[in-house]
Amino acid sequence: MSFYRERATALRAQAVPHINCAQAVAASFAAEAGVKEEDVMRLAAGFGGGMKRGAACGALTGAIMVLGLFGLGDPETIGTLHGRFREKTAGNLDCADLLKRAGSLGVEKKPYCDGLVLLAVDLAEEILREKGRLPSDRTEAKE
Repeated sequence: MSFYRERATALRAQAVPHINCAQAVAASFAAEAGVKEEDVMRLAAGFGGGMKRGAACGALTGAIMVLGLFGLGDPETIGTLHGRFREKTAGNLDCADLLKRAGSLGVEKKPYCDGLVLLAVDLAEEILREKGRLPSDRTEAKE
């Protein structure tokens, strides 16, 4: 398991304070991006639960934030992320649709969302490595 996956898993396991999907994804890369984790937590606070409205998945928006922190906010890169995320989620990008899918699969919300967080972390890490923004051989983040 990569450092970023481990970090996201630990953040999502934390009961108090609750760490939403966007926060868990974005904060997992904060140190490597040279940003304070607490700043990322504040920035991503309103993006969990599909921006608190069931809209764009918080895990996905967290991954978009990560790419932006590494200077990869261009339409092509974001489109690549969207496409890869859709491939793994039966075409769904919105929180409400993803949670409906979880229900139809008989999976509870928390474990399903935790899986989406790990998916988003994996995709962000994959794209960052492909674009040369993370070393391909590094398994631990900066301290």
